[in-house]
Amino acid sequence: MITNTELENKGNQFPKTVISFKKELDTIEFTSENGVVLLLTVLRDSVLRFRYATNTNFENDFSYAITKYASTGYNKLEIEERKSEYIITTSKLICHISKKNLKVSIYDAIDNVLINQDELGFHWEESYEYGGNIVKMSKTTLNGESYYGLGDKPDHLNLKGKRFENWVTDSYAFGKGTDPIYKAIPFYTGLHNNKSYGIFFDNSFRSFFDFASERRNATSFWAQGGEMNYYFIYGPEMSDVVANYTDLTGRPHQLPPLWALGYHQCKWSYYPESKVKEVTNKFRELQIPCDAIYLDIDYMDGFRCFTWNKEYFPDPKRMVKELSDDGFQTVVIIDPGIKIDQNNDVFKEALEKDYFCKRADGPYMKGKVWPGECYFPDFTKPEVREWWANLYQELIEDIGVRGVWNDMNEPAVMEVPNKTFPNDVRHNYDGNFCSHRKAHNVYGMQMARATYQGLKKFAFPKRPFVITRSAYSGTQRYTSTWTGDNVATWEHLWIANVQAQRMAMSGFSFAGSDIGGFAEQPNGELFARWIQLGVFHAFCRTHSSGDHGEQEPWMFGDEITGIVKKFIELRYQLLPYLYTTFWFYHTEGIPMLKSLVLYDQEDIQTHYRTDEFIFGNQIFVCPILEPNSKGRRLYLPKGNWYNYWTNEFTEGGKEMYVDATLDTMPIFMKEGAIIPKFPIQQYVGEKNFDEVTLDVYYKHGKEISTFYDDAHDGYDYTKGRFSLRTFKLTGRSNELIIQQHKSGKFDATYSKFKLNLLGLPFNITKIEIDNEEISFEDIKGSTGDELIIDKNFNELHIM
Repeated sequence: MITNTELENKGNQFPKTVISFKKELDTIEFTSENGVVLLLTVLRDSVLRFRYATNTNFENDFSYAITKYASTGYNKLEIEERKSEYIITTSKLICHISKKNLKVSIYDAIDNVLINQDELGFHWEESYEYGGNIVKMSKTTLNGESYYGLGDKPDHLNLKGKRFENWVTDSYAFGKGTDPIYKAIPFYTGLHNNKSYGIFFDNSFRSFFDFASERRNATSFWAQGGEMNYYFIYGPEMSDVVANYTDLTGRPHQLPPLWALGYHQCKWSYYPESKVKEVTNKFRELQIPCDAIYLDIDYMDGFRCFTWNKEYFPDPKRMVKELSDDGFQTVVIIDPGIKIDQNNDVFKEALEKDYFCKRADGPYMKGKVWPGECYFPDFTKPEVREWWANLYQELIEDIGVRGVWNDMNEPAVMEVPNKTFPNDVRHNYDGNFCSHRKAHNVYGMQMARATYQGLKKFAFPKRPFVITRSAYSGTQRYTSTWTGDNVATWEHLWIANVQAQRMAMSGFSFAGSDIGGFAEQPNGELFARWIQLGVFHAFCRTHSSGDHGEQEPWMFGDEITGIVKKFIELRYQLLPYLYTTFWFYHTEGIPMLKSLVLYDQEDIQTHYRTDEFIFGNQIFVCPILEPNSKGRRLYLPKGNWYNYWTNEFTEGGKEMYVDATLDTMPIFMKEGAIIPKFPIQQYVGEKNFDEVTLDVYYKHGKEISTFYDDAHDGYDYTKGRFSLRTFKLTGRSNELIIQQHKSGKFDATYSKFKLNLLGLPFNITKIEIDNEEISFEDIKGSTGDELIIDKNFNELHIM
């Protein structure tokens, strides 16, 4: 037997002394004596990219995560060589690169305080099983440092002391701490001494993150292949870190149609047509607002994608039209598995054009899903995505379906131990041919992308609406998402809350959970409390597994029906506020939900809070997460707030007990806020109304509020036909001033604002609108401190 210990003793390898460096435009290249190369690219003053090769050769620079629209450019770039290190300086950051071992230390350029530094730094291990490297990075954990992000992990918001894996996984009935689950978003935010930074490890192989779990002084991340390729994003405000990460990986390409932000009803499954109509008719009969009804896999012929079961749905086009006439948009499910069936045109065409994934030795990737044995399109191939997009023509353009829901796209495979494709399946990866080890985490993303392109094409001039279960960083450009197959338990209500917050701080705000739980059956109290939380998530849908029982809003008795109706109506009143919040997300990458730490990182009390969050910028929400509760303790952040239900004024920055019987939940409005509200509608566009309410919360001081509006669908808003109103509120002891500035060419049908003045410390004796005194009686509303005025006022003085 011949033995050689050189390979087995190799273990971790590290860069050695730097022997050369050179600069080319925005990129500096450092080469070590053992062939390690570091490319440091300055994308922005606050965004640096670090890319390592171990044998001087880099892979083709390709990423599904990074958007071509990402902002680039910097104000300053200086390089200084010293005896033991190189120093790269931008207007925001100072980066030290050690000549001894390529270790990196990053400082704030303003005050020269250390933000982040390598511990062991970059190292690697050769992978003999697959070839290539297992690439690793470890950073020093600073005393008191906290960590957030990483997508949909069902765990405490603060990741400190924990370890996680990124490998998108079909996780039916997952629980608290289950890992991995449906999403792979390898981005986290660190916070230390009121300075926040982000690290995005753009590597689609199976990856791991350890936040001072194995070793208290080290935070590390590694992947089972590919490159060590990460982006360092500096704040120091946490909200700026998240916005800049979202800029890098892409904001939603369009605003959603407003109906997509309404309430949606779903079940596995509503069939036949008579059952669908029974459910939708009941919504209208009880006057519970609802905008979308979903058809799960049973609408298909034998679960074959792009087909209809003609026994259940004999005339889908007529049915979809009738639902639309009654204000319901139809959303249907489409999975990736295509049934092996020579009589099916979709299967035959994909087979003829060689669009299905294959194993390493040539046979097709075959796996069991709902239709039985299936082949799977390779969505990482551009021609396949184009073909898939065109398959939607009949569903969308002809039949009139308005939304598509991509499920099982991890990809999920039944009755196999790993629940997905084997590692040896081959993928095109847009010409960067690879195995499933690299393509797995992006497979669902590329399916959702192809679906989005199909809907954008065939729904035109309407906007597309897509939902996906699986996602990688950047998927938020194309689609909304939900958190997967949860369970009807109080623990899962807590999980739904942290998942939606965590997704928002991971760049993916258009997210929600299956309200009420997918598996098992909630009682009325749990369903009511879940609705109360769900109406404050961007995606708001009840969904359940039908074999566990009924889960419509009226299935839990009159008391619960009344509570559910009340909160769904609140959602519909707040649609203009929610739409404005989405506009900020779409244009600036600002998260739609803000965990308290994201809202006020300076307050150490926020660093470990999980329950409370800010909806938009001015509404504080704290769900009730335990049964039999008549109230709860919560932490109200800095500033002053008004209790939404009582209008009672409360100082923030403290923990307090708040009453909340079953028909209420703790909601507080920020002082100075001006909150736009629509009349209650049964569905978006039901009513032509002439008046929008503005809830005005008095503040002694100044506050700015925004109200964005447009046609609620279509693309005219991209041509300037939108309405952006900025309200500047100034409160004094005896006067309230509201100045309005409007931009954009859109003019909505409503002509008046009803100002609901809350918390005024004085009685109104005099009113001036645009320097003209107006009689209070002429513009007084029906109750108390209400004023009804022309929407196009410039300056309002209330004295």
